Amino acid sequence: MFDLEAKKQELIDAGVEYVFGAYVDIHGVPKSKAVPTEHLEDMLAGSELYTVGALEGMGELGPNEDECVSIPDPSAFVVLPWDTRYAIAPAELYFKEQRYDHDSRWILQQQIETAEKQGFVMNMGVEPEVYVLRQDEGQWQPFVREDRENLPTRGYDLETTMLADSFLAPMVKHMNALQWDVYSFDHEGGDGQYEFDFRYTDAMGMADRMIIFRLMAKHVARSIHCIASFMPKPWSDAFGSGAHMNVSLADKETGQNLFEANDKDNTPGGHGYTEMAYQFTAGVLKHAGAITAVVCPTVNSYKRLEPYGRMREMSWAPVYQAYGHNNRTLVARLPMNRYCLEVRQADSACNFYLGTAMVLAAGMEGIREKLDPGEPVDFNTYDMDDHELAKSGIHRLPQTFSVALEQFENDSLAKQVFGDAFHSTYLKYKRAEWRAYNLEVSPWERDQYLQLW
Repeated sequence: MFDLEAKKQELIDAGVEYVFGAYVDIHGVPKSKAVPTEHLEDMLAGSELYTVGALEGMGELGPNEDECVSIPDPSAFVVLPWDTRYAIAPAELYFKEQRYDHDSRWILQQQIETAEKQGFVMNMGVEPEVYVLRQDEGQWQPFVREDRENLPTRGYDLETTMLADSFLAPMVKHMNALQWDVYSFDHEGGDGQYEFDFRYTDAMGMADRMIIFRLMAKHVARSIHCIASFMPKPWSDAFGSGAHMNVSLADKETGQNLFEANDKDNTPGGHGYTEMAYQFTAGVLKHAGAITAVVCPTVNSYKRLEPYGRMREMSWAPVYQAYGHNNRTLVARLPMNRYCLEVRQADSACNFYLGTAMVLAAGMEGIREKLDPGEPVDFNTYDMDDHELAKSGIHRLPQTFSVALEQFENDSLAKQVFGDAFHSTYLKYKRAEWRAYNLEVSPWERDQYLQLW
């Protein structure tokens, strides 16, 4: 039985003065009131009410309607290691004593419960990428000046990784204080871009972690007079920021990874993956368009999904709707150094509750229907044109947000996962973003057309 008084005393002993019960808006941005720790009991009893209709993409509850009640999970409080005055717990939203249908975490929870009824737990790791930038004479620049002194890229560069120590070292310290077990970190290909790899956990736990990760990155960046940007493609000639989702199913009782075969020699190609792993992958590929609308959730996201663009070299972006074992041009990868499905199109702007829910639901459909993903694609798809690839059944992901949203609208699984109300809100909100983008006349257009005729 949960001991509320013991938890309260534990928080007080840790120096916590204020607690947050956080839910997220449509973007995955956390929202909460700050409650003094002395009033923890009231908070857990539902004292905090929210007019969520005033927030981004949270439904159309008007000022004349009831408020939502937020109930934090008392067992899941995280004391922020960079400021122990604060602790955060994920919260559930209720409307008229029912779970609120625009609560992103509830969307994921339903898919998790469905999988658990069949004996499965989904584990997940995320590889987040982030730009750390300073402002210099009104322009955003990489915070390590030496990043600009490179051709063609500082990717994996030892010197500039060490020069970024004022950002990277506190990040690693804080993540390990939370027992996330950082495996590695590095300077990515973009100027001022960094990636962190840390231990996987259950799908909900990882989605919760990403809320903390973004808060952490922004705090550490501010401490060195910078910003941490999770914009998917901040410049035309820069690498995009991905957030690859590495997922696998485990047996609920034993914890065994069900994607890893016991007899690896007797698996397709000797790659060591089970039939279940391929079926799960097939389900994700079947719904790749709708998933993309969720894990690539901005108009800017689609400028990342190009093979070359204005890069000095190939983008390494996942562009094609297929899978391989060591092929980074594709949306799905079954890597050889770990037994999981790497969902590669997810970017750093992802609402991980919604994106994870879509991936899990699609994979479970693949298992139920015993879908076959076909043969792995192991050649460089960047070297072939789209028409040639289509003859082999390999198609591009949606190239614009509008096309992705059309596929999301027409995907029955997406409607099932989101529910009718949130599905409608997502389309309405994101299409408004697409329309606003299309109404904006850019400097490129003026340069191209103003004096053409």
